Amino acid sequence: MKVLVLSAYHADSHRYWLDGLIAHLPTITWTVLSLPARYFSWRIRGNSLTWAMQQGELLSASYDLVLATSMTDLSALRGLVPALSRIPTVVYFHENQFSYPPSTQQRDGVEPQILNLYTALAADKVLFNSEYNRSTFLDGVDKLMVRLPDFAPRAEVAARLENAAVLPVGIDLAPSINRSAGERLSVLWNHRWEYDKGPDRLLALVKECAKQDLAIDFYIAGQQFRHCPSEFAEIEALILAIDSLSLCQWGYVSKPLDYSAMLSSCDVVLSTAIHDFQGLSVLQAAAMGCVPVLPNRLCYPEWFGQNYLYQASDNLSVEAAACAMQLKTVLAQKRLGQLSPADVSMLSWDVLAPQYLIIFQSVGN
Repeated sequence: MKVLVLSAYHADSHRYWLDGLIAHLPTITWTVLSLPARYFSWRIRGNSLTWAMQQGELLSASYDLVLATSMTDLSALRGLVPALSRIPTVVYFHENQFSYPPSTQQRDGVEPQILNLYTALAADKVLFNSEYNRSTFLDGVDKLMVRLPDFAPRAEVAARLENAAVLPVGIDLAPSINRSAGERLSVLWNHRWEYDKGPDRLLALVKECAKQDLAIDFYIAGQQFRHCPSEFAEIEALILAIDSLSLCQWGYVSKPLDYSAMLSSCDVVLSTAIHDFQGLSVLQAAAMGCVPVLPNRLCYPEWFGQNYLYQASDNLSVEAAACAMQLKTVLAQKRLGQLSPADVSMLSWDVLAPQYLIIFQSVGN
């Protein structure tokens, strides 16, 4: 089977997904076109123009299936390269443009949402990485249809999208690593250093941990960008100033082996996010034996039981207290040598890759 992959905004999570597919579906012959994850507004609107003008011969070759990410301007690209319109297409949504938390950094305008919608409608099959992603997209599309001034095909659009399915990005499972008993709890926060990952909530949590004199070693990792939320400077200063807390890692860990070693050594993977469509960084850490401590919102309840979730709240102090209580419980388990990692085997590539292949073959034939 010959598959053409179109990844128009090739962020780290998109790369991880594609590398996993290629590694676990070796019978497929893969041809990949990707564009770097920068200049968002230009990239999502211009990828069809870039590829049609610069990769026309490759796009017009013979394929059994096109696999495009939701950032791909698929409807325009099919118009510019007519050969593509004759090839069955699967579109994969790592994220959608209808579900972003309110912020001054939020992207304005309806165009990214319209592009998401047109790409979904141009596909023969639409896949999402979580039910949370799927449901927020469908709900967002419906609300958009209601807002449009006239001739909005609300019912027709809903009917076209009703067969959209959920198929998560797979993870690689690691051998089980038992954490020994100890007096201190090592807590990993491994997310992008951006507003939607809840740095204000992380700051509130650190303050609560200091207030309760919890013995915690913090590992604050994750990708950083030019514009860093101001809370991170406060978080660093506070952890360094409190005797019961320590800071064992601060900043991005670029080497895969070093990152893997950190995951293996930490007891807990923590999230304070207000925006997460699958939570790959959490799932990867859980696969390495870290105990998840996560807010009861977003995609997390799909993957983890209530014993790994703390009460979510719009009140930062209330949520911080709930999270600290969860950490206190896990610390008690640590001291008894009774940590309980989560089972994420249902999300392994060994389980999910065959499901991808079935869909690819059914759409491509």
